[in-house]
Amino acid sequence: MKISNQASNGNKLSFNAEGITVAFANAFRRYAMVKVPILAIGTAVFYDNITSIFDEYLSHRLGLIPLVTPSKLPKEMDVILSLDVVGPKIVLSKDLKSSDKEIVPARDEIPIINMKEGQNLRLEGKVQLGTGKEHAKFQAGIVSYGYEGDKFRFKVESFYQMEPSELAWQLKS
Repeated sequence: MKISNQASNGNKLSFNAEGITVAFANAFRRYAMVKVPILAIGTAVFYDNITSIFDEYLSHRLGLIPLVTPSKLPKEMDVILSLDVVGPKIVLSKDLKSSDKEIVPARDEIPIINMKEGQNLRLEGKVQLGTGKEHAKFQAGIVSYGYEGDKFRFKVESFYQMEPSELAWQLKS
């Protein structure tokens, strides 16, 4: 396999590959999307929710916030993200406080809820390790390809949990 024309821009990576089959290209694509281990909020415990949004809905939203996934993960996963806010406020992902300085929301400006005067929210979310095969919240990114003859053009887009090059080269490990 020969890889060339590798270009990276932010959370996107593209490269050409020669000497592979369509079956290999598709296996690479599927592996990167559903087999790469990613961190996400798995369960949330609500201590106080005086908002217009149900606990279950907020729990689902929290799970979809991409978390930075370090390449060396601890054996015991006991990371907690906590939130304690009072309205009026637009609650953003940067308002989540992590018990581990390395495992934080990948983007600061992801809106969680718009709170009105007199509303408050206090919760803790337990971080879990999972794969895209289990749930979409554990998907690391998207991989696509096109080909002409034996020349393949791959495009990899990370959801910010890891660098796109890290996502693309997970297959070799």
